[in-house]
Amino acid sequence: MYEIMSADEAIRLIRDGDCICVNSFVGIENPVELHEAIYRRYQRMQSPSHLTIVSSAGFGVWDEEHNAEGYIREGAVDKLICGHFGAMLSTKKLVLEDYFEAYNLPLGCISHAIRAQASGLPGALSKVGLDIFVDPRKEGPGINRISIDDSLVKYVEVDGEEFLYYKLPKLTVALIKGTAADRKGNISFDDMFMSGDALSICQAVKANRGKVIVQVDRLVETPSRPRNAIIPGCLVDAIVVVEPEERNEAYTALTGSFEIPYEDWNMWNEKIDNASTAQLRNNTIGNIIGRRAAKELRVDDIVNIGIGLPEMVSRHTRKNGMLDMVTLTVESGGIGGFPVSGKVFGAMIGASSVYDMANQFDLYDSGGLDICFMGALEVDKEGNVNSHRRPGAFSGIGGFANITAKTPTVVFCMTFNTKGLEVTQKKGVVTIQQEGSVPKFVDKVGSVSFSAKRAVANGQKVLYVTERCVFRLTPKGLKLVEVYPGVDMEKDILSQLPFEVEV
Repeated sequence: MYEIMSADEAIRLIRDGDCICVNSFVGIENPVELHEAIYRRYQRMQSPSHLTIVSSAGFGVWDEEHNAEGYIREGAVDKLICGHFGAMLSTKKLVLEDYFEAYNLPLGCISHAIRAQASGLPGALSKVGLDIFVDPRKEGPGINRISIDDSLVKYVEVDGEEFLYYKLPKLTVALIKGTAADRKGNISFDDMFMSGDALSICQAVKANRGKVIVQVDRLVETPSRPRNAIIPGCLVDAIVVVEPEERNEAYTALTGSFEIPYEDWNMWNEKIDNASTAQLRNNTIGNIIGRRAAKELRVDDIVNIGIGLPEMVSRHTRKNGMLDMVTLTVESGGIGGFPVSGKVFGAMIGASSVYDMANQFDLYDSGGLDICFMGALEVDKEGNVNSHRRPGAFSGIGGFANITAKTPTVVFCMTFNTKGLEVTQKKGVVTIQQEGSVPKFVDKVGSVSFSAKRAVANGQKVLYVTERCVFRLTPKGLKLVEVYPGVDMEKDILSQLPFEVEV
């Protein structure tokens, strides 16, 4: 039977050596007060310690002084297993300094491994990750020199087919953020951007005889409608009520608490851009790439659009009238709305459906998308892509590997080079005013996020759309298939590449 507790009381349920699973998505829906209570207790008692933390999509709040950053920095955590580290500002720096073990697995594979544990299975099979960095035949999931645990990902063959087998440590504590708890302890997510892995995490923790701690905004007397109660009260040990901070109107709109008609999507997106400190600049380069990439969309396509340059595809899809003719999706579980970026990446304007994250990755892993638009840090002569780390910095693979593994058409949106690149476009004519000092086409990528060999074997159509040209993946490597007006093929493209391409 659950108990109503303060955050400090609830955290006493956590023991040294526990494996905590956090339900969050990059920077949203974090149970911040529970993390702060862990930090307070650790400062007083040096406990709980030797913790392992698992999170499908990471659990930062873009602030190194809040959430879990403090107790991670001071030594309470021995091991992190996450799909994405982008919002964990101080933590991702410490990872590269070998402060603790840290592992990066594809987001969807962690989600499915949690669900497997909830059903009493030790792990989950997946074809996602084969021939990229996480494959133990390549680099494996360890991010730094001390991360040598080889139990998390194994290469296996079943009935003559090859798979990766993802296995997590036994989850013993769940940290969840919900909207309300009713008098039976049922937890609803009505005012949340998503529910993520919440139910699977709780089921897995209870299967392991662990403790489920839920932070909610309020208590309600009337029980939720059965379908609205994501977590049943019988799975909950402690409920912590924390009055929420007042939200900007724009962010409130993303909870689905009121309908946003399609014709109002643009207005609400502008409101969210204005409320976010991480606005995407509407620059010439982004417009060239976004406009060209958006031409690959077809009516009734089911789509995923990544963050960064690919977001310009969304804007040009809206401008050319195609946005209402396709179905956009986001990894956290939203379908049928308009994904937003910045600090609330994972939320959607006008979503028609938001379901559990593991279900979303069922769709992605099975090839249920028609097309996706992703960013790229590097591309090599074979067409392999590195999107998750560069020397001295990393964010993690996130859902990238799941999204690109079987989607029939994959479009990478990227600049030809970076750091100083200046481009103009007048009346459709592109002029390279100044080249960037850092090339993005390299002889060999530093780490493989996307395997060209596997994409060719799968029969996927793969394009690399830049501000000056378009390449297509072939069995022989890259082929130059389009040069924009005003661009000199030899001077601006071929002479800039460290390898030969088919033309």
